[in-house]
Amino acid sequence: MNRDLYNNLFKIDDKIYDFVQTIEEELSPKFNKLKEIEEYNLLKVIKAMQDCKLSSSDFNWTTGYGYGDAGRDKVEEIFKEVFHTEDALVRPNIASGTHALALALQGILLPGDRLLSINGDPYDTLKQVIGLEGDNIGSLIELGIHYDKVELLKDGKIDLDKVIKKIKNDPPRLVMIQRSTGYSLRDALSLEQIKEAIETIKSVNPNILIMIDNCYGEFTQKVEPSDFGADLTVGSLIKNPGGGLALSGGYIVGLKSLIDRIAIRLTAPGLGKDTGLTFGTTRTTLQGLYFAPKVTMEALKGALLFALAFEKLGFKTFPQSSKDRFDIIEAIEFQDEEFVIEFCRSIQKSSAVDSFVTPYPWDMPGYTDKVIMASGSFIDGSSIEISADGPLREPYVAYYQGGLNYFQCKLALMQVLMSFLKMNKIKI
Repeated sequence: MNRDLYNNLFKIDDKIYDFVQTIEEELSPKFNKLKEIEEYNLLKVIKAMQDCKLSSSDFNWTTGYGYGDAGRDKVEEIFKEVFHTEDALVRPNIASGTHALALALQGILLPGDRLLSINGDPYDTLKQVIGLEGDNIGSLIELGIHYDKVELLKDGKIDLDKVIKKIKNDPPRLVMIQRSTGYSLRDALSLEQIKEAIETIKSVNPNILIMIDNCYGEFTQKVEPSDFGADLTVGSLIKNPGGGLALSGGYIVGLKSLIDRIAIRLTAPGLGKDTGLTFGTTRTTLQGLYFAPKVTMEALKGALLFALAFEKLGFKTFPQSSKDRFDIIEAIEFQDEEFVIEFCRSIQKSSAVDSFVTPYPWDMPGYTDKVIMASGSFIDGSSIEISADGPLREPYVAYYQGGLNYFQCKLALMQVLMSFLKMNKIKI
C-alpha cells in the first residue's frame, strides 16, 4: 500500500522505492539504537521541567522592560538543569547560532586577550565575527583581540600536541571548539575527543576558558559537552533544542560568572538578565525543548538513510553510515556543481512549506561564495526542519540536515534520486 501512495501521490518509480526500502531495512539495528538515546534525553528534559516546577502560569509574559517575567526565568532555569550548568541565558532576541557565539565571545574577551580555535578556522559566518573575512567592522580583531588556530589532524581529530604547545607558549583567554562540521569535509567531533581536549587543556592551564559551539549536536548523544567541564556551551533554538517549534532564539549555558558578563553584553551593565521581553515565546520554546529529543532522532534517521543510499551509489559521505553520529548534518561530495543545485531543489520539492519554490545560488550574507539553500520550513531558516545547502565551490558538497519527521526524509531521498535518475546522473 505504501508503494502505491508514493507512486500515486509523488510519482516515485518502483525501483527507487525498492532501493530505499532495502536501505531502510539494513539500517533497522541503528534506528533501534537511536531510540535509547531519544528515551534518555526525553526523560532528562521532563525531569528538568518537573524539578523546576514548570507551571501553566509560566507561559504568561510581561511588556515593556520585561521585569518580573517568570516564564523567561523558568526557561533559563530549565536549560541550566538540562545541560547541568550553573546558569543559562536563553532569549528569543538572540537571532542565530552565530549571534549567540558572537555574544559569548564579545562578552568574555577584552582587548589584548587571545582566542584560540583548535579545529582550524570556524564556520564561514563566524570568520566575519572574528575579522578573518568581510569589512572587519565591529570584529574581534578590530577590538584588539588576537586570534590563532590549530588545524585538525588529517584524520579529523584534534591535534592535542600542538594545542599544548600553543597554550604553554602563549596562553589564550579562551579556547573555542566547533563540534559540527560547518562547510568542511570532516565528521563532527566526537564527545570523547571534546572531553579529552577539555581535560588536557585544563590540566595544563585551568584558567583557560573553553567554549563549545554545540550547534547541530544537541541530543544526538546522551551527554553534552557541558557534562565534561566546558565553561560555555552555545547553540541556536532553531536547530536541535527548539524541536521545530521555537520561533527564534539562542542559548548560552555555563559558569554563572561568565553568563552574567554575557548578559550585560546583550542588555547593558546594571541590567543583565533582569530585563528583556520573551514576546510570548515561552510556551513554544519549552514545548520545542520537550519535543527536541524525538525530533533530533527523526533527523538522525534521515541522515543515516541519505548516507547509506549515496554510499551505495558510489559517492563519498561525511560521516559514513557505519560511524557514530555527533550532529545531524550529512555531507555528500558530488564533485559537480549541477549535482548540488539539483539536490537542493529536490529537497525543496519535498518540503511542506514553499515546495513550489525553486532555489537558486545567491550571495548570502556572511559567506564568500555563492550558496544555494533549500529550506521549506514552518520556522524560517530552521535547520532542524528538512533542509539542504552548500557553497558553490570545489569539491561541490551538499549538506543535508534536519527533518521533523523521518518519513518526510524518506520522501526527500526518493525525490532526489528521481531527479538524478532523470538527469542520467545515477544508475539504480
